[in-house]
Amino acid sequence: MDKTENKPHMRQQPIHGAGNGSNISRRDMLIGSAAALIATTVSLPAKAQSTTSSPRGSHHSGEMSMNTVTTKDGVTIYYKDWGSGQPIVFSHGWPLSADDWDTQMMFFLSHGYRVIAHDRRGHGRSSQVADGHDMDHYADDLATLTAHLNLKDAIHVGHSTGGGEVTRYIARHGESRVAKAVLISSVPPIMVKTPDNPGGLPKSVFDGFQAQVAANRAQFYIDLPAGPFYGYNRAGAKASQGVIDNWWRQGMMGGIKAHYDGIVAFSQTDFVPDLKKFTVPTLVMHGDDDQIVPYADAGPLSAKLVKGAILKTYKGFPHGMPTTNADTINADLLAFIKS
Repeated sequence: MDKTENKPHMRQQPIHGAGNGSNISRRDMLIGSAAALIATTVSLPAKAQSTTSSPRGSHHSGEMSMNTVTTKDGVTIYYKDWGSGQPIVFSHGWPLSADDWDTQMMFFLSHGYRVIAHDRRGHGRSSQVADGHDMDHYADDLATLTAHLNLKDAIHVGHSTGGGEVTRYIARHGESRVAKAVLISSVPPIMVKTPDNPGGLPKSVFDGFQAQVAANRAQFYIDLPAGPFYGYNRAGAKASQGVIDNWWRQGMMGGIKAHYDGIVAFSQTDFVPDLKKFTVPTLVMHGDDDQIVPYADAGPLSAKLVKGAILKTYKGFPHGMPTTNADTINADLLAFIKS
């Protein structure tokens, strides 16, 4: 038996052909109108996030825009492009995304700069492709982005693996679009121990990283930020669960193949010849308690290889100091940019 049989006020009236609108109830009309409104609203974000023909997207409307650019090998690179003025381009560390620059993006946006950050291929919201996870491709992808946006007089800031990306970009594509460079806690000149780099870390360390990514990266991406990445494993350190969770969120957005291969890219790439090609003003920033990219074999050596580079050493600062010590790092970045 129809359960609504004894409740005629709940029965749906049939909809007949056009011209017989008297059979359409007010409730039907309201439901139809609401459905149309929802459908229209839901469709808007997809249109808003599609790649636009203009390299500035909706920038001139005064809105923060998020766009994509496609590389010559068909990889979609996701980027943010906010504000106006001199551009500052941020290259993130492994295995994170453009979101890792939130503090810097907001700071420099408020100081009148145009701020740009992208998700490296295989990371964040960019294509999770199987190939091209090496410094040459990273540099070429960055070059595609800077050409797409027609950037000039740009300041390039790289953290960790991003510092390697900036270094290879300048060496491989020249400085015609570059005003200054900043390497923060960065992997150059080379991380792995070799006969020419006796102070480097043994290859077994990075093999261990790959094994943990392959076995259970979800847990590894909790342990790393909760421990050495931000120095939260040091006595007296006050860990931020939000920072740890945000690191995990960014890491798990990316593809495991990109992260696995990226370990080889950031640890075994030799940037010595690249650094020697720099002629733009360069700032090297490194914490002396960096447990991920040890200070002695990184910052000071890079600064020596870049003619005229400035080295700033931060006592007790960890690898993730752009987050844990953002006020200090941002102030020093601003002073260098304005100098």
